Amino acid sequence: MADLLVKDLTVEYTTGDYVVRPIDRLEISAPNGHLVLLLGPSGCGKTTLLSCLAGILSPTAGSIMVGDREISGLTGQELTDYRRHGVGIVFQAFNLIASLSALENVEAPMWLGGTGRREAKQRAGELIARVGLEDRGHHKPGQLSGGRQQRVAIARALVHDPPLLLADEPTAHLDYIQVESGLQLLRELAAPGRVVVVATHGERMIPLADQVVELAPKFLEAREPERVELAPGEVLFNQGDRSALVYVVESGEIEIFKVRGDHTEERVVLRHAGEHFGELGPLLGLPRSASARAVTATVLTGYGVADFRERFGGDIQVGAALQSHPA
Repeated sequence: MADLLVKDLTVEYTTGDYVVRPIDRLEISAPNGHLVLLLGPSGCGKTTLLSCLAGILSPTAGSIMVGDREISGLTGQELTDYRRHGVGIVFQAFNLIASLSALENVEAPMWLGGTGRREAKQRAGELIARVGLEDRGHHKPGQLSGGRQQRVAIARALVHDPPLLLADEPTAHLDYIQVESGLQLLRELAAPGRVVVVATHGERMIPLADQVVELAPKFLEAREPERVELAPGEVLFNQGDRSALVYVVESGEIEIFKVRGDHTEERVVLRHAGEHFGELGPLLGLPRSASARAVTATVLTGYGVADFRERFGGDIQVGAALQSHPA
């Protein structure tokens, strides 16, 4: 039986000139048979997490266990074996080979893994029937609807009966008619012996999931203001931290800065008494895009987005915020 256990997982890397941390100390515990939903907007780390679960990307810290197997520590042939037999991936764009039939697309990973042609053909036929396409096996992807292409992609991901099945935005390219059958199939595949993990930015799958992991928690609800006092040089939040509050400087001075890939710092802006900063993270459900540090002894008040709007009037203008109110 393959349970999924993600413990204290952190992923940090350099993109462009800056350090980003899309995953920060994440914890997931899912027993086999569960469908786990990774929920959040683009940029919140869903695909990064799927890449770690698939053994494609190595985390900076933490561990991933599938059953009794530590995935984040695999190398060499053990890692290759896990990618081939331990995990199945349904890509957002399906990634089917246009020149091959549906059956041949399912057979292809078995050919690459050394399975004999006859055995591969038999297994592919079983899986094509399993996803309800037994009358479409000889059709090429261009002759299939988006929903049917997705089913071929699911069948291909199941060739080695993996204990972990990953799906990235499975409803992104489907209309509402095709979505229903695709989601029902993924729900059925979350059966004893297998964990299914689905990444999505929409909420339509929530009723089908056994567990929902919000990678970008929502902080739009009202909450009590928080007073913060910082000594000179003290950091309020770091680039990549989860974001919850919009801050107003009551007294003192706050420096907003970004950390580059070489670990040097780039000052973005200074915020003085009466000015605010930090609304984009909680507003858009994203990690902090920069760090904030007191230049002098500073007093701030942190507000939830809804409370900030109510107290200071009107909607936060995202365009203006992007230009002048980072993090």
